[in-house]
Amino acid sequence: MQYPDFIHHGGASGVTGSCHQLLADAENSLLVDCGLFQGEDEATDSFEQLQVKFDISTLKALIVTHVHIDHIGRLPYLLAAGYTGPILCSKPSAQLLPLVIEDALRIGFTRDARLIEQFQQRVQQQLKPLDYKTWFTLVDNPKLSLRVKLHRAGHILGSCYVEVAVNNKSAGDQLGNKKQRIIFSGDLGAPWSPLLPAPQSPYRADTLILESTYGDRLHAHRRDRVKQLQQAIEKALQNGGTVMIPAFSIGRTQELLYELEGLTHSAGGLWKDLEIIVDSPLAARFTQVYRQLKPYWDKEAQRRLQAGRHPLSFDNLYTVESHEAHEQTVRYLASSGRPAVVIAASGMCAGGRIVNYLKAMLGDERHQVVFVGYQSSGTPGRKIQKYGPQGGWVELEGQRYTIKAGVDTISGYSAHADQKDLLNFIRRMRHWPSQIRLVHGQDTARQTLKQQIERLYASKRKGVEVLLPE
Repeated sequence: MQYPDFIHHGGASGVTGSCHQLLADAENSLLVDCGLFQGEDEATDSFEQLQVKFDISTLKALIVTHVHIDHIGRLPYLLAAGYTGPILCSKPSAQLLPLVIEDALRIGFTRDARLIEQFQQRVQQQLKPLDYKTWFTLVDNPKLSLRVKLHRAGHILGSCYVEVAVNNKSAGDQLGNKKQRIIFSGDLGAPWSPLLPAPQSPYRADTLILESTYGDRLHAHRRDRVKQLQQAIEKALQNGGTVMIPAFSIGRTQELLYELEGLTHSAGGLWKDLEIIVDSPLAARFTQVYRQLKPYWDKEAQRRLQAGRHPLSFDNLYTVESHEAHEQTVRYLASSGRPAVVIAASGMCAGGRIVNYLKAMLGDERHQVVFVGYQSSGTPGRKIQKYGPQGGWVELEGQRYTIKAGVDTISGYSAHADQKDLLNFIRRMRHWPSQIRLVHGQDTARQTLKQQIERLYASKRKGVEVLLPE
């Protein structure tokens, strides 16, 4: 076998279940992410799919690029398979990860608080938070040197891409190169994201493992999205209705709060006393940790703080905690006609508290549903998005609901880099990779991005091998 080599245990030909193993030599490897399969990537026998059956005896570390469940949700299964080594991640991710794992355990494993606490203690013992842009040595012996460095990825707070330096001292690759620089992109963010600086490309890479979620499309009007958000909300406010925003608990909710604070601060009129309601205990906990991680916010957010503003904790912001308070809020908003913006999980309307708001208000044209995230095929969110403008219906918890509320979609809120951003990630390297492995994307996205990369290299008269691993 030629080293370094790669095995993809998930997230190669699909967009979830991200799990990539780098084999540095016969005795040393590392794992980048260990995520859950979701949606169309989930097998019929999901439990069988979750089992960690690959060889973990050579693993020197698990590296977590970020704490989304499709990148970290199989951690309990990895530990159950006997993994006792370090779990490397950024310092912000180390604070967010316990919340994600607790939620995953409650949904998929047990509600036994004692068992959850024991598991969390074990994770804390293995967790090794790293500073950005600092080399960490995993292996250093006469045969091999293996070091890793984390860089900001701009996807969610704490997200990183991983730079790996492999030095096979006794044998190089077929060209005689002993030193290899390998980049795992994780999920790369897009420019103009609230709170987060855009990712900066590395100096060089020999091999790049690159995500391709939006490899076949461009995001529209990212800088205009606040205006779109304002217009969509004001439409409902003028009707005396509620704006319902299905949102994911981590990342998207905090970005929305940041931009809503900006609107309540500057827009005036109806915005001055508008209630912004976060009805998701998990999202509220993530927001609290985001507030504690202010040093990792971008320069624009830092300027707001210096001006005495609090982007994630402002006067108009209300948090709904208990289920009883949730039910009261739904009844009050559905009957009173008081203008409000409600952000609630789940992001695709497949469960969670947003469903009760939709059941109570979809049939009333005063209200508005605003989608800011991708709605996967077959989900209630996709059906509302598709059939709402036609006056159709959606089934929620076994019952049909006619859609009379307005429906808007704002496309500029994707947390992923689009095709142009992915190409720029390569273009801005001083030394371009000779091999690129496209992962984390549907076939169409990967094929399209492959063609664009090959076109980019041809324009500079460079050679590249673009692989689509299964």
